[in-house]
Amino acid sequence: MTRTLPAKNLREAEIAFPLPELAHLSDFVGIVGAPVWRERLAELQTRIAASNRQGSVLRQRHSLELALDRLLNRGPESRTKPPLSAAETRLALIAAECVTLAKQLTPEGRERLRERLQAALSDDNTLIDLFHLLRTGALYRERGFSVFYAKLEELASYDLLLSRDDVEAECVCDTVSAEIGRDIHRVAWARFCDLAEANLKAWLEGRPGRYLLKMTLTRGLTDAEPAMVTSLHDRLKTMLASGNRLDQDPNATLRLEPLSLAGTATTATEEGLIVRLRHEFGPEAHLSVAGCSAGVWAMAARAGKRNEIAGSVHSRLDVLAPSRLSGTRPGILSLFLEDIDRHEWRVLRESLELEGAARHFMTCGGASAVAAVTCYSRMEMFGLTGSDAVADGELRFRNPSHPAAKHPALAAAIASSN
Repeated sequence: MTRTLPAKNLREAEIAFPLPELAHLSDFVGIVGAPVWRERLAELQTRIAASNRQGSVLRQRHSLELALDRLLNRGPESRTKPPLSAAETRLALIAAECVTLAKQLTPEGRERLRERLQAALSDDNTLIDLFHLLRTGALYRERGFSVFYAKLEELASYDLLLSRDDVEAECVCDTVSAEIGRDIHRVAWARFCDLAEANLKAWLEGRPGRYLLKMTLTRGLTDAEPAMVTSLHDRLKTMLASGNRLDQDPNATLRLEPLSLAGTATTATEEGLIVRLRHEFGPEAHLSVAGCSAGVWAMAARAGKRNEIAGSVHSRLDVLAPSRLSGTRPGILSLFLEDIDRHEWRVLRESLELEGAARHFMTCGGASAVAAVTCYSRMEMFGLTGSDAVADGELRFRNPSHPAAKHPALAAAIASSN
């Protein structure tokens, strides 16, 4: 009989699991079927291998699936391998949560869970949405709440029904991509870099040296308009062929100049150059470095306006509150912020932009049913520590105007974390 792992271990930093402790991963895959899993992983590996920059973005986006597959394939010799990392430990525990939940659900709920997992393993979807739901349920149970998966079992508009000391609250779990708040999308930028790389290397062969292309993309560069990437690439090719060092119109400005950054040695590595470029152009710049025997080509692109990630979170809260909460119980909107790196996440917290967005949302009429808003990222899901992650596993912002704001039974779920 497969032994599953208790939710109380979700916060453990590192555990040396022998193979039997990972046996539940086969049960996790079994929910959707081993052939579906194998087909999905093969598809991802093919897509990742097909391109350079885009492959790196895909590898990061689908890191959950790839990590789970590595754990599945540890093999009988896993006892002699290094212990699981904090991230692998948490991932294994959340997968175990899914297996335990599947056994507890009604047949109808189990089928909906299977369908949700199958959807997560298709198209451009990922496991993040489902793992956000499972982690949230486990954390609330750990905090002393009874947790009922109402959407899976009864097709409720909200995801979880929490109860403690005869008090109930509804919880909505939703994922917001930081890309919505950016005018330059990472996948679109990666696609442009992949297209440009062959041209740049050929150009460098005839003009050895170190170059920097600065770009201000006033209209942005988004996944929704693939033609924007093609158009920008065509402009770069024309610029290189003509020998011009400046190409400018209302949509974009491209300026080519020698690469000269303070503190950057001629032999600096690609990683070192990226660090210097980041220091020079700031956290919102999109960067790329490519090199060959003839030299180095670096690119730094900025949008015409600063990112509005916190504003996108506010907009999403405005949609969720009236559409997902019944209004008959205190509501919690639990957001997972996806497609964000460590530095961005830290800046959003330290600048209080996220808190400002949540607090402003709570002053609007649509927030009357919301007792609290919570938010976290992959940094908390994967157990990072220090300034990269929130100490309590999530940011919580209580709505002081809600009647249940000071109810002691709900304090563990809605008390503000800062």
